[in-house]
Amino acid sequence: MRHLPLLLLAALSLPCAANAQDAPATLEQVLQARDRDSHGDLRAVVVLRDGVIVAERYYNGETADTLHDIRSAGKSITALLVGAAVAREQLATTKTVGDYWPEIAGSPAGKVVLDDLLTMRSGLAAFDEDEQSPGNEDKLDAASDPAAFVRGVPAATKPGSTYRYNSLGSYIAGRVVENASGTDLEDFAAKVLFAPLGITRWSWGRDVAHHPKGQGNLSLRARDTAKIGQMVLDDGVFDGRRVIDAAWLQAALAPRVAIGAVDRYADSYGYFWYAKTQDIDGQQIAVHFASGNGGNKIYVIPARRMVVSIASSAYGKAHGQRRSEDILKAILKADATQM
Repeated sequence: MRHLPLLLLAALSLPCAANAQDAPATLEQVLQARDRDSHGDLRAVVVLRDGVIVAERYYNGETADTLHDIRSAGKSITALLVGAAVAREQLATTKTVGDYWPEIAGSPAGKVVLDDLLTMRSGLAAFDEDEQSPGNEDKLDAASDPAAFVRGVPAATKPGSTYRYNSLGSYIAGRVVENASGTDLEDFAAKVLFAPLGITRWSWGRDVAHHPKGQGNLSLRARDTAKIGQMVLDDGVFDGRRVIDAAWLQAALAPRVAIGAVDRYADSYGYFWYAKTQDIDGQQIAVHFASGNGGNKIYVIPARRMVVSIASSAYGKAHGQRRSEDILKAILKADATQM
């Protein structure tokens, strides 16, 4: 070969170079590529298959032990806690908020059926994307008396008729679980969810009345949010132990409300859980997920037996949600080449 002309040598080498360049990325390479992300606010990606970590990477100072605020992805965890209370026959979704929270029974919020509350169809004048909305999340957070604030939020539409994303409903759901179970929401979560999953470290923000925020502000490790996703993937079982009732998960993940027209990242909504079918090189892959401000995600992909947990601090920035979906798609594409 050393006597061949240089041009011929170069020509012979081109196919090899092209093949190397066109070779599909591995899962690790997909995660490593994000080292070059210019925003500086991606924190962690953990990928599980059948409960085993198959790829994991941390960014911008995050470590495996860092507690990270998953923001509204905590709503999906509140939904799991509602399910735990239902399984213990402490509440029923056919009843109203006021049945479990007598203090607000006479208000518009008190008349809302829990099923409508859990699907963002309470009919209350609460819309987080509108600063002027009476039940806006920021106004809830600033309220000196949360119960009085809830009582004062008027009705805007007929319950069950209109999807409006809001944090008020999941806050109310958390208070309902507390009242129905007779237990502080965080203590209830520790007993029925965290302990069975082996989750030992977390931090949960509370309101001025010292109630945990069912709408979010729960901080967990990325590996632990992945555990929650794995339990959901396995129909409520973790390490051979039933944690959440399978029928509840089926109800929570069901496509109860079509929201694709108002949310580019989702097709439908269940009980504080989203769903979207991703097109990966012509293959339609159903994904269920929890979602939080900044791009925080717990993706559950039944067809691939996978969970993808993403921690991100791009709070209030559009690129966070877009980046997380891009990471998911890249993982699914890379995974398809390895199956």
